[in-house]
Order: sequence, then structure tokens, then C-alpha cells
Amino acid sequence: MMHEASLPPDPLHCSAAIAVRSLQEHEHARWDAFVDTCPEATFFHRAGWQTIMQQGFQHDSHFLYAEQDGRIAGVLPLAHLRSRLFGSSLVSLPFCVYGGIAGGGAAVRQALDSAALALARRLGVGHLEYRWREVEQNPDASWLHKPLYATFRRPLHPDAEQNLLAIPRKQRAVVRKAMAGGLHSAIDHDVERFYPIYAASVHRLGTPVFARRHFSLLRTVFGSDCDILTVYHGQQAQASVLLFYFRDEVLPYYGGGTPLARSTGANDFMYWETMRRASARGCRLFDFGRSKLGTGAYDFKKNWGFAPQPLPYACRLVRAKTLPEVNPLNPKYALFIRAWRRLPLPLANLLGPHIVRQLG
Repeated sequence: MMHEASLPPDPLHCSAAIAVRSLQEHEHARWDAFVDTCPEATFFHRAGWQTIMQQGFQHDSHFLYAEQDGRIAGVLPLAHLRSRLFGSSLVSLPFCVYGGIAGGGAAVRQALDSAALALARRLGVGHLEYRWREVEQNPDASWLHKPLYATFRRPLHPDAEQNLLAIPRKQRAVVRKAMAGGLHSAIDHDVERFYPIYAASVHRLGTPVFARRHFSLLRTVFGSDCDILTVYHGQQAQASVLLFYFRDEVLPYYGGGTPLARSTGANDFMYWETMRRASARGCRLFDFGRSKLGTGAYDFKKNWGFAPQPLPYACRLVRAKTLPEVNPLNPKYALFIRAWRRLPLPLANLLGPHIVRQLG
């Protein structure tokens, strides 16, 4: 599929018209070469997410790029969510904390935005959503903003002791106690220890879990840029987290702990070990990921000394009259959450992937 739109040239780039095209599989390396050097791009702009959307979730992907003078000048990864429960939407990018347009000047961004809106109308979705990490410089009045999430990002020091001292005193004491208690970490090469811990953790929260194959596919698609770190006491695994690496950043993305992890400090030790190992690897920024405002996870990250940065997610209504409120804080989902917690874990693990793929 290909979409082209010729626009008046940006005054700063008068040499050529702009063509908006759809990413093809053989162009993944070219797309990623642009993403790797684009300041606004994130790990979630990588071409591998097209494979995750299509093979992992069976969602149609529409990864758009703007071409100018034969070079990629901007990208916009999109996927089409179709749900009987929650309606239809075109999102950049489902199951990801960041998205939206990366790169380009005003004309390039306008071309990508126009192509996305035209696609949203053609697909007949309820709304179009961009998961911006930074506030857009020129927000259009037709976009609606939902102040639901914040992200937490902080520089890493090359010296491990400096990173430990940067953790507030009370939280640092928990980490030191965990160290003294004999906890240690290791990098796993499969999901066999990670998945049971993660699945049980999200079940206790009343949240449907992803399929085991989702995590295996992430490892396959992103290779050495996707690790699993597991915390042990002796031979007993107590916490585990799947990490992403992007340029000089580390993102602990999916994590969980056993019921013992709270008393032993394994969850805290897990994030400290992520910092320590990432710093030794050459990472200089720790991205603690997003959390919903007013939740325990939000407070936990603040207690680590991270300042919340509100995420300016933006939506444009297409066929819908109002934005859906698909999040666990919506009171109408409270009964579902309580009921899900009571399901036997094997049944929740069986049903969860069929539900979570509709949430995005």
C-alpha cells in the first residue's frame, strides 16, 4: 500500500516535494537508520514494532514515512485496533508508551498528519491517537488531550556508586538491605522464569496478561536490544523484568515480583540492578516508563527520586463523539478487575491474551 501527498514545500526545504509512503518489509533497515539518528524518535518508533503488531497481535499496521530528496525525513508508526468491546482506533502506537510523528520540519509533519487523518477516515475509526512523549510545539485545536499518564526519566552516571547515592535515602536503604540479604541478578536467555512471575503479578492487579509468545517475539525481533533480568535468592527467582535498550537509554518495560519480593526488597533490587548493569553497558539515561497519575506505581517512581513528566497524548475524533475511557481507573471497570483477580491463574493466563490484544 502506498499513499502520496504533494504539498507546498516548507520554506526551509524548498528543493523537493514530499511523498508519504507506507513502510515495506524490505525497508526496515532504512527506517531504523533514520530512527537511530532522529532526536525525537524513541524505541517505539523502531520498524520491529510493525512485526509485533502484525504477527503478535494480528493488528493491521500502517507505518508511514515522509520522503524528501530520496531520503526519509519523518516517520509515523500506526496500527489499527479493532475491538468489539472498545471500538476502533488508529494509534501511534498501541502497547507502547510513546509514539507520534518523529522528525521533519513543519511541512513534513503536516504531510504525515494529513496522511494519517485520511487513513483514519478511510478506515472509519472512532479516533486517531498520537502518544507523544514531548509536548507538541504547534498543537492543533482539533486535538483532544487526556492527562492520564506521566513518564519518569533521569540521567545515569557512569559510576555505580553515584547512581546509588542519587536514590533518595529511604529507598536506598531498601536496596542496601536487599544486597545484604544475598539477592543477586542474572540475565536470562528465554522467558521461562520471567513469564510465570510476570503473569502472576498482573493477575494480582486484576489485569489480563499478554501471551507468552509476545515476549518471545520481542526477544526475537529486537535481539540484543531486549534483555530479561531476573533477581534470585539462592536458586529461587523472586522478580524479573524485560528491558529495552535504545541508543544510550535503558527502559525496564515489563516487570513483576513474587509475593516474597515485597519483604525481601527484590523489586527494588531489580531496578537497581537494571541501573547498575545498564550504566556498565554504557547507558546514560534510565527511563522508568509511564504510570497513571495517582497510582501506587506513580508514587513508587517518585520515591526513587524521579520527577514525573506528564505525557501529552493527543486524540482526534473521527467517527466517535467522545473519547473512550479504557483504563483501570474508570469506575465501571472496578467489578471486572475484582472478578479477574478471583479467576484461577491458569484460566486467566488462557483468556488474558484474547482480551489484552483489544486494549492497546
